[in-house]
Amino acid sequence: MDSDGVNLAPHVLIFPVPIQGHVNTMLRLAELLCLSGLDVTFLISEFNHNRLLKHSTVASRFAKYPGFRFQTVSDGLPDDHPRAGEGFVDILPALLRVTAPLFKKMMTETNFFASASQRPVSCIIADGVMNFAIDFAIENGISILYFRTTSSASFWACFRMTELTEAGELPIKGEGMDLPVKSVPAMEDFLRRRDLPGYCRINDLNDITHQILKRETLQTTRAHGLILNTFEDLEGPVLSQIRKHCPRLYAIGPNHYHLQTRMEAKHTETTTSGASASFWEEDRKCLVWLDSQPEKSVIYVSFGSITVVTRDQLLELWYGLVNSGQRFLWVIRPDSIMGKDGKSEIPAELEAGTREKGYMVGWAPQQEVLNHPAVGGFLTHSGWNSTLESIVAGVPMLCWPYFADQFINSRFVSEVWKIGLDMKDTCDRLIVEKMVRDLMDVRREEFLPRIDRMRNLAKKAVSEGGSSYNDFEDLVDFIRSTAV
Repeated sequence: MDSDGVNLAPHVLIFPVPIQGHVNTMLRLAELLCLSGLDVTFLISEFNHNRLLKHSTVASRFAKYPGFRFQTVSDGLPDDHPRAGEGFVDILPALLRVTAPLFKKMMTETNFFASASQRPVSCIIADGVMNFAIDFAIENGISILYFRTTSSASFWACFRMTELTEAGELPIKGEGMDLPVKSVPAMEDFLRRRDLPGYCRINDLNDITHQILKRETLQTTRAHGLILNTFEDLEGPVLSQIRKHCPRLYAIGPNHYHLQTRMEAKHTETTTSGASASFWEEDRKCLVWLDSQPEKSVIYVSFGSITVVTRDQLLELWYGLVNSGQRFLWVIRPDSIMGKDGKSEIPAELEAGTREKGYMVGWAPQQEVLNHPAVGGFLTHSGWNSTLESIVAGVPMLCWPYFADQFINSRFVSEVWKIGLDMKDTCDRLIVEKMVRDLMDVRREEFLPRIDRMRNLAKKAVSEGGSSYNDFEDLVDFIRSTAV
């Protein structure tokens, strides 16, 4: 190794928005890059780093990569902030107000995280809603890539916010939720206003989250490239539209399956739980319960890390599940229920009435659950990670979206890929009962061949020579070129 460090590996900084789905996705990218011989510094909020160390396997998982390290920074919120439900809207403004100046100061004072054993960072991979990172990179001659962890469809709809407004499709007023949307190319035949991402489903164009997402998304073209967690056979028409504006586009997904495939190819020990990066303690006893259930008889119910439901919504969902006669495994986070007094609580009747057909946990090892032979359906919030994990596991979905990209994801599940049902904007026990039965029984044979085909296409994409495999190789080549 010479004094200029030319024999040192290229050094990448990865910087996610401090939300579990974003952190999970970008940690998987970090591990993929480590497997390719790159050094990675992962910049994570202090709050989330503490939760990861407490509840996940990240410490042991990354210990085998000497070129990987965590670096922490404040997310600008107090420790007792809920960071879920309505509290989610505080995250982006806090990042811009507090984290942005801390990031610039940290990068400057550490000489871009250089050390005796590592080059300075030559490439930043930033979550695609943090323009302060792109500003810093351009000012300092560092290459920058954006990673949007949502679906490509959601990104593309957000990219078209100006056109949606000019066409009068935003803001949404009165009874216009079912009017068609014609200003998002590649989606004109099936998109309704109610299917737009949550930050578009507004009646006030001055909404702060809408304004931030619009501004940040339009800045994507300033980056040197765009990374998306998807694959050509899943979102090809949308990717073709995005490439007109972002020609250096790397579609590398499903990245949890991509990581698993690469680790197996390198004969690295891996399991479906090996990539755990949970902010909550996983209750693995649910797997024992699943072991005693018949094949494809259980509907798995989970609404992710952000969704907060009211007590009334919870009961409507529960009555629908129970009355459907189906077995169910239900994840109910400790902070996911809001009672009238503002406190989280699980109604006593729900706990008592679940014992015959159901099982409830505070958090579950989701990939292992979805891949369990007893699971035959997924009642989901339609988060992008959950959607991809369900596709790879071959499990049809019943979608009940909550916010953000989930509304458009659920439309693709039901109307484009036809691998499940969309139950957005309703929470009625009779509808829940009927749609659970449709998913698990009445229409099961309709969904299974389609999702099995999509699962095989995902496998093809991440296998050697596949579209996602090749895009990742191109991504690594680009990163290596930044260190010359």
